[in-house]
Amino acid sequence: MSTGLIWFQNNLRIKDNSALAEACKENDQVMAIYFFDPKQFEFTEFGFKKTGKFRAKFLIETITELKENLVSLNIPLFIYQEKTEHYLPQFLQEYNISNVYLQKEWTSEEQKIITKVKEEVSEAIQFKAFYDQFLFHPEDIPYSNFNEVPKVFTEFRKKCEAKVSVRKCSLTPQPLNTENFDLKNNTEIPNLKDLGFEEFAQDSRTAFPFKGGENQAKKRIQQYFWETKNLAKYKQTRNGLIGEAYSSKLSAWLANGSISAKQVYWEVKKFEKEITKNQDTYWLIFELIWRDYFKFISLKHGNKIFKIGGILEKDLEWNKDEKARENWITGETKEPFVNANMKEIAATGFMSNRGRQNVASYWAKELKQDWRIGAAYFESLLIDYDIHSNWGNWMYNSGVGNDPRDRKFNIKRQAERYDPDQKFQELWLKD
Repeated sequence: MSTGLIWFQNNLRIKDNSALAEACKENDQVMAIYFFDPKQFEFTEFGFKKTGKFRAKFLIETITELKENLVSLNIPLFIYQEKTEHYLPQFLQEYNISNVYLQKEWTSEEQKIITKVKEEVSEAIQFKAFYDQFLFHPEDIPYSNFNEVPKVFTEFRKKCEAKVSVRKCSLTPQPLNTENFDLKNNTEIPNLKDLGFEEFAQDSRTAFPFKGGENQAKKRIQQYFWETKNLAKYKQTRNGLIGEAYSSKLSAWLANGSISAKQVYWEVKKFEKEITKNQDTYWLIFELIWRDYFKFISLKHGNKIFKIGGILEKDLEWNKDEKARENWITGETKEPFVNANMKEIAATGFMSNRGRQNVASYWAKELKQDWRIGAAYFESLLIDYDIHSNWGNWMYNSGVGNDPRDRKFNIKRQAERYDPDQKFQELWLKD
């Protein structure tokens, strides 16, 4: 009998999961594993925890639902708070695993772990990795290699929209026959304290009052698309600042793979067919293409996305002023609009798209502080942190990425336009 293992990373769902579908198709029995790797909770060179309390809580909720959903397929999920490369090789040996299925990752830290695991195990074990976090599959884009991905998003978008069809979602496997599969799984999901955090209550002002998990992602789509039909006015409201209704808020579930970009795309298409098709419904797809683009940029440029010169290798003068850093983080700058947004992220782990662009522009273009400090702070705090979108957007807003116009935001004008009655600033700045 062959035993397959799904090594879960940022693909924490059972629907439209190529690794899971293939594992169930090719093996008599299937197991799953997830690591709360201590490295993910350590301090980075910039002085912030790689994963802060907000994303940690969301992740715990996500893994809780994943474990329950896998039970419905008769697949046990083993959970360890161990260094992946130290523990996974002995696990593969202990359970006589012949095939390992995972989502394909290409950023350096993830690659290093996968390489180390492969070095420690028998060559007979097959590792099968799938590009499963894209809207446009990398094999389908109209470029012969990733180096041809253009410098400007619009060119990429237009060419892909004209030439690429979004693939259908992969089928959810049928429950496996576990007649001869008797496994004792005593592993438990860690709580916040186990991961080094105190329990905390959610701030009542948050624009992201949601929990982690695949079922929660589906619930949000049901609510945002079908119950409120807010999708039909997405482009008009997406620059909002207060409350959960102004945007889809799907980014956190997309980031850890509780839902796939393809699932969102095909749900939009269904909405367009059954309810309405307009510029607003298209705009959500437009945003998914932006998300793809930053993934292709990191595929093209590798570690340059983490370098101070960015993908443009610009030699700019950057400051490292401790006082400026402290004032920016605590929301004590001379710009009330920046302060309100920074207080929001510190209290909730979330910030609007409009807010993110303004605080990043202020940090990098006004204060001329090392943009990577800002990116690392966001990495720590954001519930919806995605390595490619976060570092890609920070490069873009800091003049070392994909913005051909190298824009600088006029913060006061932005505040007047997007918070004209100062409701958002009052919400976060009042005593």
